[in-house]
Order: sequence, then structure tokens, then C-alpha cells
Amino acid sequence: MARRKATWVGFSAVALWSLLALFTVATAPVPPFLLTALTFAIGGAVGLVWIVANGSLAKLRAVPLSAYAFGTAGLFGYHFLYFTALRLAPAAEAGLICYLWPLFIVLFSGLLPGETLRPGHIAGALLAFAGAALIVAGGIGAVSGAMAGYAVAFVAALTWAGYSLGSRRLAGVPTEAVAVTCLATALLSTLAHWGLETTIWPESAWGWLAILALGLGPVGLAFYTWDVGVKGGDIQLLGTASYAAPLLSTLALVLAGMAPASLSLALAALVITGGAALAARAGSSRVTQPQGE
Repeated sequence: MARRKATWVGFSAVALWSLLALFTVATAPVPPFLLTALTFAIGGAVGLVWIVANGSLAKLRAVPLSAYAFGTAGLFGYHFLYFTALRLAPAAEAGLICYLWPLFIVLFSGLLPGETLRPGHIAGALLAFAGAALIVAGGIGAVSGAMAGYAVAFVAALTWAGYSLGSRRLAGVPTEAVAVTCLATALLSTLAHWGLETTIWPESAWGWLAILALGLGPVGLAFYTWDVGVKGGDIQLLGTASYAAPLLSTLALVLAGMAPASLSLALAALVITGGAALAARAGSSRVTQPQGE
């Protein structure tokens, strides 16, 4: 697939992820491991249907086990951390901290061979961290467990950035492999749920619909399109586009009445997004060679 087309495919994942927090909040009080198991089972099943319909099952046998292990660790780790953060802390604030991952992608991609870490990258990182600090400072003592939730959200952001950049180095692995890692993640989550959690199902039909929506969109289709984008597209441009996600995610929560609109929340969102945009500007200022269409 051409680089530009792959980048546009990756953009669709960003749009879907802007609804991740909204749907996650709607699934309460389902515990994190159970929620991960249910949504990834749906996402993996959808992928298998797509693979069978396209006659691509043979591609899966050629994928090394190390690639499956890496993908499973990334998906399982990030989403367990994400769902846990949104259970421990206010959804909008925890979601904003989780959405530091676009910044980390740009920042850490500057350390890859052939890339340059510029002063703008560092300045952007500091500004975005200041935005995260606004959230944490405002949440001290406000909600039981909030500080733990913010810490989990920060680790989640690092985890997803690492997964995304690592996927770039596995460009030869077909996107079909994502279906297997989704199903493996569902299996691991089920085992963890049986051993560590009490089963609590959604309290209404809306909760079940939210789980289905998660599995089909933000925890389903989005993984396949993101995989196409980070492997074949412009990863720094995708990181730049992802800076819209925290604002869109927060706006969706506020409009749905699941998070209060406040000046501090708006300021934190703008500061985090501004820092990320500054880092992106630094990355885009480098001289690049023309890319294939």
C-alpha cells in the first residue's frame, strides 16, 4: 500500500479512539480484565471473519511467535492499564493522561536511527507534562484512588507508544496477525479475570451495547487500521493527527454528560495538545525526501 494511503487509513483509528473513553465509562461496573476479554474477543472475531473472507489464513502461519507475543503484550498491557485508569480516576482527566502517547511517539521516534531529537521535541514534552501536572494537582484528594489512576494512565501512555513504535520495526508482519493477538489478549484477560476479579456484568442494555461498540470500533477496527498506518504510513504525521484525540475524547465525555465541563479541564487539554503540537512542529521542520504516493 502506498505511504500516503496507509497514513490516511491510520487516521481512521484516531477518530475511533476518540470514543474509547465514552464507551468505556458506559460499561461500568464491568471490571477491567473482563471488559478487556469481552471487547477483544469481539475485535478478534471480526478480524477472523475478514481473514477467512479474503482467503488470508495462510499468512498467519508465516508470522513468527515473537511477533505474536509482542502484539499480545502491547494490546493486553495497554488496555488493561487504560480500563483500570478510568475505573480509578475521573474519566476525562485519566483519559487525557493516557493520551500523552501521541507525544511519546513523536518524542521517541526522534531517537530512532535516521531521526533527530530536536529542542522543540523536548520543549513540547515539558509543556505536555505541565498539562498532565494540572490534572494531577487538581485531583489530589478529590476522588479516592485518583492518584493511582493517574499513575496507571501515564504507564498506559508509555505502553502504547512503545507498541506503536515497535510495530514500525515489524513492518513485514501482515496486518492479519492483529486478529490473532486480539484473540490471545482476550484469552489472557479471561484467565486473569477468573483469578483476580469478581464477575460483574453490565447493569443495563446500554452497557452491553457499549461493550459491542468498543469491540467493533475502538477495540476492533481501529487496531487493524492503526497497524496499516504505523507500518506503511508516516508515523510522525500519524502522531501529529493523534493530538486531536484528547480534545475529541474529552469533548465527547462532556457532551454525553459523563464529565463536568470545567476551566481546569479545558486548560489541561489545551496545554497537552499544545505541547504535542510543538513537538510535531519540530519534527516536521526537518528536511525530508519526497515519499512515494
